[in-house]
Amino acid sequence: MLMTGHRLLEVASEHGFAVPAFNISDWAMCQGIVEISERLRAPVIIAIHPDELSHVGTDLLPAIIARAHRSEVPVAIHLDHGTSYEQILLALRAGFTSVMIDGSALPIEENIAATRKAVRAAHAVGVSVEAELGTIGRTDVEPEAGADPIVYTDPDDAARFVDRTGVDSLAVAIGTRHGIYPSWLNPELRLDLLADLRARVAVPLVLHGGSANPDTEIARAVTLGICKVNISSDIKVAYHERMRQVLGDAGLREPNVIQPPCVEAMQETAAHKIQLFGADDKASLYC
Repeated sequence: MLMTGHRLLEVASEHGFAVPAFNISDWAMCQGIVEISERLRAPVIIAIHPDELSHVGTDLLPAIIARAHRSEVPVAIHLDHGTSYEQILLALRAGFTSVMIDGSALPIEENIAATRKAVRAAHAVGVSVEAELGTIGRTDVEPEAGADPIVYTDPDDAARFVDRTGVDSLAVAIGTRHGIYPSWLNPELRLDLLADLRARVAVPLVLHGGSANPDTEIARAVTLGICKVNISSDIKVAYHERMRQVLGDAGLREPNVIQPPCVEAMQETAAHKIQLFGADDKASLYC
């Protein structure tokens, strides 16, 4: 079932769980994520960052859309961290059912203006919009853009931002970082700030940088109102670490031999996240 991001998060907010948004970088990863979501009867968001989109190409989108239509679980296809109006328009033309406009690096008034423009375009064709206020941290040069130091989301600014933009969901900065944390860096979420944000903001809240954070903190964040958690690095690490092991056999060359065990490793990680967010067995809520 292909759905908008708004519809997926609306139900999650009502029933107190979070929908996982898994970033995929090829067709095998997409298939694997949809399959494990079907196995666990969980709604899922297939997220594609502009860098990933430039890698796989928009020609892959019709296949992803067709796979979502065939699925018995709710699926949204989401542009992750679009930073320009042109990227938003490209996603709308390609068939995404959810887009993110990330103006978090801009002054707040410029972020509001950019978000309002994206909302007008996306809502005109029935697509939902996520925005970001405050800045997510980063751990290395590999993941999506982040900032150091983290700029935490101010609840008053968040309430004003949502009211003035008409955005459907809001990614908030409460202490997470994109990427995998090095051993010397301990993730620590401002759960007190999250509670304040939930009290002030009516739209569903989103947590970026969800990889490598302690399960207890993520689970608590879900109970405090996070309705979507983005996972990219964790599933890619599982996928490619297994691939490195498989490629240790120098005689292998066929993708249909090399990729299946990598997909299985990725699915194990994805299954853990789905259950951690309380999304398993929630597909029936969308019927």
